[in-house]
Amino acid sequence: MDYRGIFEDAIDALRVEKRYRVFADLERKAGDFPRAVFRDSSDNAREITIWCSNDYLGMGQHPVVIEAMQQTAGRLGAGAGGTRNISGTNRPLVELERSLADLHRKEAALVFTSGFVSNEATISTVARLIPDCLILSDQLNHASMIAGVRQSGMEKKIFRHNDLKHLRELLSAAGKQRPKMIVFESVYSMDGDVAPVAAIADLAEEFNALTYIDEVHAVGMYGPRGGGICERDGLMDRIDIIEGTLAKGFGTMGGYITANAAIVDAVRSYAPEFIFTTALPPALCAAARASIEHLKGSISERQAHQRQAARTKRVLAEAGLPVMPTETHIVPLIVGDARLCKAASDMLMDRHNIYIQPINYPTVPKGTERLRITPTPYHTDDMVAELCDALISVWQVLDLPRDFDMSRLLENKLIAGDLTLPTVGG
Repeated sequence: MDYRGIFEDAIDALRVEKRYRVFADLERKAGDFPRAVFRDSSDNAREITIWCSNDYLGMGQHPVVIEAMQQTAGRLGAGAGGTRNISGTNRPLVELERSLADLHRKEAALVFTSGFVSNEATISTVARLIPDCLILSDQLNHASMIAGVRQSGMEKKIFRHNDLKHLRELLSAAGKQRPKMIVFESVYSMDGDVAPVAAIADLAEEFNALTYIDEVHAVGMYGPRGGGICERDGLMDRIDIIEGTLAKGFGTMGGYITANAAIVDAVRSYAPEFIFTTALPPALCAAARASIEHLKGSISERQAHQRQAARTKRVLAEAGLPVMPTETHIVPLIVGDARLCKAASDMLMDRHNIYIQPINYPTVPKGTERLRITPTPYHTDDMVAELCDALISVWQVLDLPRDFDMSRLLENKLIAGDLTLPTVGG
């Protein structure tokens, strides 16, 4: 058996389909974000501008966050020492979970090593603990949510993306007596649209269903204290489980859930992904808490973020570029072809020192390939103008379409969401 050949063939297949992923060698510069140093395969270095970071508010380089990490590492060391079951819970982690519970106005919180793990572990564990649970999952949920649904082993139904009528039909067919859990996101990261959270909560109450929302692309950026879409819309008390990340708006690393004490304790006690995983180190916990507490009291980052996101959309649209309309900070620029999307990304880096990673299948449906632009408060007006000029040049050189049919995009979205594929990445 040629084991090596099996893996080489698998990688070759990705290259043929133009889906092979190349990771850019980037060195972010604290205090100068979104500037970074890029090194090519020959280790030649040059300065570039990042336009696709999930560090949406630049909190990963905020002085308060860096100081908290440095001081805690100096006092408590680099590592956590093991799992929380074996080594206990470091004090900064206790304080972090209290801060998160307060952020979402819930009784308790539980921190995981990543948002992927928090979704997979919580959805699967909660569903398994509910007898005969039916999971109703939005068509465009994250890959991690899909993994949790699959791992639970419970019956699932997929409702069309943000389609309340379809969700109602599925809930009605299940009946009010059967235990049910609705799992969905607030901000969908590839299209930048927002779930009808209040209406879903209405349906959950009507049909006696538990609600689970993924707020990873909203926490930090929305709401008076950065609690996400649920806080912005005054709905936190109507959602049973709120899941979030520390790695995007808060600029550090880790995932978490907040809920009532019984749910959190059950996940803590039953989820193997939590029980058998080394805890986050104290310095990282302190940095995450510093970021959360800063954003609870400061709205300047959120205001600047929304202003620059809106400006970027407007400038690119006025230039005739195919910007997909969104109501959030996500700015998708549709290309519609995997090969050309990769070529556009490469040309932006090679000729204009601008880094935007191409988004291709299976992260988005075929025919909707795109450049996903994420402005931050640190992208100046001059940077927006430079980005626009670079994109116009790339579109001209590659002869890319400017009049992408958004109805075609909708059609492709409606065929996405097969649970056999990781349709949307985080």
